[in-house]
Amino acid sequence: MTPRELLPPAIARLKAAGVPDPARDARLLVAHALCLPAERLTLHLDDPLPAGAAARLDASLAARAARQPVSQILGERLFWGRMFEVTRDVLDPRPETETLIAAALEEAFDSVLDLGTGSGAILLTLLAERPRARGLGVDRSEAALAVALSNARRLGIAGRCETRRSDWFSAVDGRFELIVANPPYLACDEMAALAPETRDWEPEGALLGGADGLDAYRAIAAGAGAHLVPGGRLLLEIGPTQRASVVALLEAAGLVAIDCRPDLDRRDRVVSARAP
Repeated sequence: MTPRELLPPAIARLKAAGVPDPARDARLLVAHALCLPAERLTLHLDDPLPAGAAARLDASLAARAARQPVSQILGERLFWGRMFEVTRDVLDPRPETETLIAAALEEAFDSVLDLGTGSGAILLTLLAERPRARGLGVDRSEAALAVALSNARRLGIAGRCETRRSDWFSAVDGRFELIVANPPYLACDEMAALAPETRDWEPEGALLGGADGLDAYRAIAAGAGAHLVPGGRLLLEIGPTQRASVVALLEAAGLVAIDCRPDLDRRDRVVSARAP
């Protein structure tokens, strides 16, 4: 068989499983089975199948039909123009989080703390964009920290970042010019409505923010002032209905210049604040 002949049954299999956009995913998985970049698949549609390609594709299609995210099957995800390793131990970096990156890069910084770093996508992107900066990424999950460290090495910036196991600020010392976080912000009653790719395959600890979704923001608001330099910035990704609640927490903690910016879908996405 050829890759061209594999595509129609692959698309049909994913469509029958209820996978959104089965044609796109089938092309990605066929390219992955051939060990090709997806953008080069068209050039090889009529080539003979390499040894093992059909078996690799069958395994990938079975995983996707079970609604495992494509990024986990491929083992990587593109974010802000760079490829990051992704496993079941970390959140899949999402396009809306690039709103936080854009906000962070509007001003200079030499030190950055990433709370709940996961894959390290936020921290490492910022360090890659600011070659003089150094950073610390903390997470409660040792498995997530291993992924972040792997990504730092992959991007060639492991010498400018440190990873550390910490429950928010519990193992953090010193002050930073910039603190960033994409904390868990889903309320308990929101979990059931998630797509199976998220609900069943991504780490619950990186999604669930307590009964009202605000537990992480309470902890961050309480500790941020002690870890920001005067005038230092705090940038937090939020759920689209959480603006008022998060702003109130930051105001109560004594932070100033609080603002909120939308993502490309015009939903509230990133709350910013400063230390006095």
